[in-house]
Amino acid sequence: MAQLKLEHIDKIYDNNVQAVYDFNLDVKDGELIVLVGPSGCGKSTTLRMVAGLEDISRGKLFLDGRDITQTPAKDRDMAMVFQSYALYGHMTVYENMAFSLTLRNENPNVIHKKVLAAAEILGLTSQLNKKPAQLSGGQRQRVAMGRSIVRNPKVFLFDEPLSNLDAKLRGATRREILLLHKRLDATMLYVTHDQTEALTLADRIVCMSMGHVQQVGTPLELYDAPANVFVASFIGLPPMNFFDVSVGSGELNGEGFKVPLTEDEKEILLPYFGKTITLGVRPENISEGGNIPVSVFSNENLGMNTLVHGHIGEKGARISAKLKGWANYKPGDTVPVKFDKKHFFDKESGNAIRKGK
Repeated sequence: MAQLKLEHIDKIYDNNVQAVYDFNLDVKDGELIVLVGPSGCGKSTTLRMVAGLEDISRGKLFLDGRDITQTPAKDRDMAMVFQSYALYGHMTVYENMAFSLTLRNENPNVIHKKVLAAAEILGLTSQLNKKPAQLSGGQRQRVAMGRSIVRNPKVFLFDEPLSNLDAKLRGATRREILLLHKRLDATMLYVTHDQTEALTLADRIVCMSMGHVQQVGTPLELYDAPANVFVASFIGLPPMNFFDVSVGSGELNGEGFKVPLTEDEKEILLPYFGKTITLGVRPENISEGGNIPVSVFSNENLGMNTLVHGHIGEKGARISAKLKGWANYKPGDTVPVKFDKKHFFDKESGNAIRKGK
């Protein structure tokens, strides 16, 4: 479909408020990139700059090697799917999907073939004569996607397309978008605040905070090797646990607990000997049977797992552990646990401490 390149993109509004700082990204042909982060982080603003709905304050935007920084939105050959669906209520599904092609005065026979093909892809063939009010939320979103598909754009842009749907429909529509991407082999930019969407949809994720790109990588890279405390806390559910610990010769010393270090971990943390760092542990990387006592204050059964919340010791740091199996711990129970995988972060910068860094 298309290659997209964002080069040193800034967005500064008229009141001198900067929303996006030095955004750089190479999107490969047929890649699905997800921009994720909390509200106000600049992800939707970035998408709107790509679409041409917001001016780029500084930097360059390239589509297939062509500079389109100043190209009007209508000439960028991109299609955008909004969270609000933006369907015409007085038109049928067929008419909504055909609308942009009708405006271009395309041949009616060509329009008919394109609409029917898109409807088949999205499972909307039986809904073509209905009005949007007769459809479910998920079906309306599929019509919005169909309206984009018939245009056969070089790039698909999705701005929080699932946020108006309930949890069940979100999951189903998410799977449809993934199948759509694979079927069309399309280049897509997708914006969401939902990290589950990011992890399940993306070829690569761009994690943003306060207008800055925090990390770009595959879902596994962001989950397994987060670049800093922000990414580590934002990606993963339940969120990662964080503890202040001092680095000893062969162990980490926290409030009410000690954690032994492997030889590799000792080597990584050698420059931090005698200093305080941030230890990160995902709840799913905690298991029973260690020497860290967790005083339980709540227990959530999730079927295959049990989510236990408590304190280390009596009044130590709070901790959440996603333990295997079904357990019925009561408030006040003590569960001995161990940390199966650890993440280390510099206390001052928040950046990950890794081998060679």
